[in-house]
Amino acid sequence: MGKYDFLKSGTDVRGIALEYQGKPVELTDEAVYDIAAAFVAFVGAKTAKKAEDVCITVGHDSRVSADRIAAAVLGALKNCGVKALYFDLASTPAMFMSTVELGADGAIQITASHHPYYRNGLKFFTREGGAEGSDIVKILSDADRKNYDDSKCGTVENYDFMPRYAEILRDIIKKGVNAADYDHPLAGKKIIVDAGNGVGGFYANDVLAPLGVDTGGSQFLEPDGMFPNHIPNPENEEAMRSICRATVENHADLGIIFDTDVDRGGAVDANGEELNKNNLLAIAAYIAAGGESGKTIVTDSITSDGFKEFIEKDMGCRHHRFVRGYKNVINEAIRLNNDGIDTPLAGETAGHIAFRENYFLDDGAYLITKIVIEMMLLAKEGKTLNSIIAGMRQPAEAAELRMDILEPDFKAYGQSVIDSIEAYAAAHEDWLLADDSREGVRVNFAGADCDGWFVLRLSVHDPVLPLNVESNVAGGVKNIVKKIYEVVKPFTGLELSAFDKYMN
Repeated sequence: MGKYDFLKSGTDVRGIALEYQGKPVELTDEAVYDIAAAFVAFVGAKTAKKAEDVCITVGHDSRVSADRIAAAVLGALKNCGVKALYFDLASTPAMFMSTVELGADGAIQITASHHPYYRNGLKFFTREGGAEGSDIVKILSDADRKNYDDSKCGTVENYDFMPRYAEILRDIIKKGVNAADYDHPLAGKKIIVDAGNGVGGFYANDVLAPLGVDTGGSQFLEPDGMFPNHIPNPENEEAMRSICRATVENHADLGIIFDTDVDRGGAVDANGEELNKNNLLAIAAYIAAGGESGKTIVTDSITSDGFKEFIEKDMGCRHHRFVRGYKNVINEAIRLNNDGIDTPLAGETAGHIAFRENYFLDDGAYLITKIVIEMMLLAKEGKTLNSIIAGMRQPAEAAELRMDILEPDFKAYGQSVIDSIEAYAAAHEDWLLADDSREGVRVNFAGADCDGWFVLRLSVHDPVLPLNVESNVAGGVKNIVKKIYEVVKPFTGLELSAFDKYMN
């Protein structure tokens, strides 16, 4: 195993960046330097350019460790001979857009998304998009072996890219709404933004306000890497309660919340109801399809039955469930398009949603921009965003349980549990194996006491078996959980306390 292999987290590099509760720093200056230098070699090989002809942009979110890590990254880039453009505070999607707008050969974003303040990481982009998991393996391997040339002398230049990125989003809204007052298409609207003290505050100040929006009541816009108010994460219950409350208290037309680095976004309607998870995906799919039937929408594996019905019956499109992980659903959508299947959207219930028209980039600010445009267009017809999903069936109950895998070879052990569930389902006619199960195992129940489904899968990164359960009847989730427990309780390599806690 290589020196830095443990820092791989899917398609990112992540680790402890500040000493915390006795845990040592993993993203040391040496590690960051080696990894950044290896990325230069990676970009050089990919572009067939000499180092002096390569341009790489660098940005970071609001984490308190960002300045230290940025210094190590920029030191490596300079010593490797490239031209580095330092954006300072920037969103992750803006870093990719720098390859489009500025012609940069690569980009490095310093972020750990919604993870705690003491963690940090690196995300890598080329003009083709975000790094693949195999790319991270290569970069970490080359970093370990110091397979790079840092004997050169490049340059570092400060560059403020976020104003240009905000301008792009403003222009999209102007064109999409096409109001009589073209430069102020959102005049008269009140929209509040919760940035969670990440980098999303620019959306209120530099995108919405210049378009005529009253953003009064927006909260936690100032970057603060300790995240003192709540976790900047649209999936976090405390964060969502906060933006829901603020939206109602300020009589806003729309509430918006971003994660730390703005690759995810969520929304709240004027009544304080969340437009999140399945509902957010459904609205995005409706927008992406543009009123046309026959298109394919790719999502992760845990979207609800009501969502599938909405896509296929209400929209006349095709729903393609796939594997969890934002890069997985994006790559599957790209594959389908390459095979001639019209696929305009890929999304996860966690909030990573990518439009084909936007380079299949999971960009929370772009997603919200499209939603704002749709809100304005619907208002002309006397409708709201909720009218899009008014007929979508909602589950009565939903829950997620997580089982830690205690065995060293957790992937093999976890798969054996999944195989056992699948075999049990095949032998019991009331356990209906789903025909679109592409990750783990998905089982449907039609009985009046359950009427729902579950998905059991391996976590993308961790020794965990997440179990997602939904039911259309009160008490149905608990009944489904009891059935699953009877099958998994013989597995001594699982930590099953989550079942006891939920059932009791």
